[in-house]
Amino acid sequence: MSTYEIAGRTFSSRLWVGSGKYPNFGVMKDALDASGAEIVTVAVRRVDLSDDSKEGFWAFFDREKYTILPNTAGCFDVKSAITTARLAREATGSDMVKVEVIGDESTLFPDNEGLLEACEILLKDDFIVLPYCIDDPVICQKLEDLGCHAVMPLAAPIGSGLGIRNPFNLKIILQKISIPVIVDAGVGTASDAAIAMELGSTAVLMQTAIAGADDPVKMALAMKNGIEAGRLAFEAGRIPTKLFAEASSPLEGIIGS
Repeated sequence: MSTYEIAGRTFSSRLWVGSGKYPNFGVMKDALDASGAEIVTVAVRRVDLSDDSKEGFWAFFDREKYTILPNTAGCFDVKSAITTARLAREATGSDMVKVEVIGDESTLFPDNEGLLEACEILLKDDFIVLPYCIDDPVICQKLEDLGCHAVMPLAAPIGSGLGIRNPFNLKIILQKISIPVIVDAGVGTASDAAIAMELGSTAVLMQTAIAGADDPVKMALAMKNGIEAGRLAFEAGRIPTKLFAEASSPLEGIIGS
């Protein structure tokens, strides 16, 4: 598969994964290995990054192998998102941040106005800003115009497993936006990931779909294969859809004709 860039950094794996919700850190490590991911997101408000013990997060996370992407999950206002991002940079040394400013507790949909404000402040603080946003071409365009380094529109509500609910909006976003588009949230299984890639998405981020599976390691491998299949299909170029049949074999020279 082809490579892509985020803020001048080159990556090859188009599967981004989360580090939470696993039964334990050992399963997390095995699932990350199976996924082939290069970028791993961490909810810094939910993981004790100060724990350097043999049982802590860092003991199971290979800092040389993965690019850590802190996120501001659990933040419902601009101030807490900014504070969390700054603390994450101190704790991890990463200037990349997935910005979440949640506007509704039941759906976990983002607060558009708060997101724009938080991203503008973090960009001035020299962060590489990757905002989690609604699948709305208008807000995605505004985020690009601000200077964000990618947009991360949701496929469906976080953790819902509903898959790609609005492929048409994603198509519009992909046509209008020139920065990377990372489909985020709502993926449930490998076919969902493949569809996102077939649409032309740069990458897909998922957590619950892998961590919540009966066998997270197998699901991580399935997601890896789904991502690769979908991207290859996109690069190959699918045939156009037709209403009526078209013979798959030539009609000329048929015996007995």
